[in-house]
Amino acid sequence: MSLAVNKLIILDRDGVINEDRDDYVKSADEWVPIPNSLDAIALLSQAGYILTIATNQSGIARGFYPLSELYAMHQKMMDLLKPLGGKIDGIFFCPHVDEDQCSCRKPKPGLMHEIANRYLKDRATQDLPLNNIPIVGDSLRDLLAGTALGATPHLVLTGKGSRMNHADLPEGTQIHPDLMAFAKYIVSRS
Repeated sequence: MSLAVNKLIILDRDGVINEDRDDYVKSADEWVPIPNSLDAIALLSQAGYILTIATNQSGIARGFYPLSELYAMHQKMMDLLKPLGGKIDGIFFCPHVDEDQCSCRKPKPGLMHEIANRYLKDRATQDLPLNNIPIVGDSLRDLLAGTALGATPHLVLTGKGSRMNHADLPEGTQIHPDLMAFAKYIVSRS
């Protein structure tokens, strides 16, 4: 599926869409949306955006929860989005830990390559296939994974975002209080 480049958005999950936990989000019961985040996704969906998630889920490799529980968390998110008119078009996750040295664990750009290959086939062979695609995260590793391929970084101050040292942010990072503020910003510019 190829699409208008200006309609793809990449979101982190924990700390952007749902509440993050120091002891990992391990079940659908522990998956709790951040206030207004699902409404923000609905706003973007209804404005015609293709929304993807790129998320590190090392809790799988650490044995904190099985893959089936990750799928249950994502199903809960989809079920909550549906009555709001929102949807996530693709979920990409890394189940590894840093020691695995995989290419998909953010800040490495493997998940971003997967997204480009699926949604931007005409640009996937370019050095910067995500040029001008917004990536939204609450941590430096989220933003670096996208900017490595040209994505435009957007930091939200939910999750770990409120503790970020702004001096460490990639050049041009835009800062938003939360996902809804980002969504309103994007929709106002389209």
